[in-house]
Amino acid sequence: MKNSLIIIAMIFILPYGLLAQEDAQEDSNRSPYELMSTYYANDFKPFQKKNFYTGLSFSLSDRNLSNVNQLIQNVVSGQDNAFNIILKGGYYTGDYGMVGMNFEYREEKFEGILFREPDTVQSKSVSRAYSFTPNIRSSVPLTANERLSFFTEIGLTLGVGNSLTRNTKNLDEVEKVFEDEFNLRVGISPGITFFAIENFAFEVQLDVLGYELNVKNREINGVEQSKDVRNNIDFNIDILSLKLGLAYYFGANKKRK
Repeated sequence: MKNSLIIIAMIFILPYGLLAQEDAQEDSNRSPYELMSTYYANDFKPFQKKNFYTGLSFSLSDRNLSNVNQLIQNVVSGQDNAFNIILKGGYYTGDYGMVGMNFEYREEKFEGILFREPDTVQSKSVSRAYSFTPNIRSSVPLTANERLSFFTEIGLTLGVGNSLTRNTKNLDEVEKVFEDEFNLRVGISPGITFFAIENFAFEVQLDVLGYELNVKNREINGVEQSKDVRNNIDFNIDILSLKLGLAYYFGANKKRK
């Protein structure tokens, strides 16, 4: 009796073991690309309602300047360092439609020797700016598995910034220039999303159309004051506005009910 039970158990268990072994062998024979393709083919819905989105983009710049003409002055020698970081977040209120908020911080520092006819000036400056951009985004998949998609983002940017420049000439003549500015922009920014590893994606975004109001106040040595108000409308493809970033979609692989 005991031997009969063992034989019956082996009859039922052995096929499942063989199937599991075959599946493991099939997975081991698949390339990483095939395994990743399978992941995206099974209920991958990155732009589904109630999904969350978070993103990050940044840029760094380190320039050594030597004998560079800048219209009203010539940079004899100098060092210019700058960085920019953008944090993004969003929530899909409907399929392929998201509301979000971006926060941006940028900083730039310069130190060097300038020639402003007829004087040579030792200059130091630092500028900082902050901005918030509430936005809405719509996505259009370009592939059946939604791994590659096109999006259009419309945002309203509110930003403030300030800068301080200290120019010294003739050893003891010091000029301090303080500037603060307010910036408002309404813009349309299309882009491309490509999922590289599971829910992680690369994003490329470009500003193409917008209206901008910029108000800048300037003060020299605490006495001389000026105000500059500018209204700009732009409609062009500027490679300098290209933004590269990383994004993560929470809930991208959950099944539809």
